[in-house]
Amino acid sequence: MRRQDLIDYLLLAALWGLSFLFIRIAVPDFGPFSLMLIRCGIGAITLLLILLSLGKIGDLREHITMACVTGILNSAVPFVLLAVAALSISTGTLSVLNATAPIWGAVVGYLWLRERMTFSQLIGLAIGFFGVFILVQAAPEDVGVTRSTVLVAVVAALGATFAYGFAANFAKKYLASNNPLATAAGSQIGASLVLLIPGLWWWPDQNPGQDAWVAVILLGVFSTGVAYMLFFRLVKNIGPIRTITVTFAIPVFGMFFGYLILDEAITVGMLIGSVIVVIGCTLTIKLLALPSLRKKNS
Repeated sequence: MRRQDLIDYLLLAALWGLSFLFIRIAVPDFGPFSLMLIRCGIGAITLLLILLSLGKIGDLREHITMACVTGILNSAVPFVLLAVAALSISTGTLSVLNATAPIWGAVVGYLWLRERMTFSQLIGLAIGFFGVFILVQAAPEDVGVTRSTVLVAVVAALGATFAYGFAANFAKKYLASNNPLATAAGSQIGASLVLLIPGLWWWPDQNPGQDAWVAVILLGVFSTGVAYMLFFRLVKNIGPIRTITVTFAIPVFGMFFGYLILDEAITVGMLIGSVIVVIGCTLTIKLLALPSLRKKNS
């Protein structure tokens, strides 16, 4: 992996780690559909302005239909599902569940695109998933919600990660040759159009508070506009399977920001799980490689 790709990878993990914090703050005031309509709308505007400043707005016309479809798969559907989950579970727990996306991405990539996976990548995925399991077990139980509500939240979060895994491979198959920035802009336009009617229909009766508005603006500009520009650039440069493993690193940032801003607890077990996740992540994206079991030809 090139140095610039590694920088993009870590920055994307931090921005998406922050996204769970912003969602937790804003979703009680806005509701899932209205919140994500604003998020995608701001993200689309941010990306269009960047395209205009670079003189690349013409690139948006290429593959606009497929870019919009990608936005439905990679933004509208998973965003709403994650917002539903955020009503019942903590920032750290939500970001941990989000880390299952690489598993879906790898499975879809193997079955659909016949993406080759090395021994080190397979071990990395297994280690990363084990780290996620440790994190979930070690996370403190959330209070004020029933077991059935938590179960619905977990299922919603897992549905979102499946959508992420499928969308990453969809973008690789149909949009690999397109300008990543144009793809990101088109995806947010498509997501905004799909969310327009439900977002307006379920618009909150009471005006959301100042904290909620600040959170959704930051969510739209940085954790959506800038983040998706990085995401599609990484899909183009390093492939969908390695890009989607960014979700293994997100729990580290999610737990940190949840602790720092919302005073959410971090246990020793969660820290151990985070270390295991990072190890699995570095194997999966080929920062590290395990020795081959096959003997080299003499």
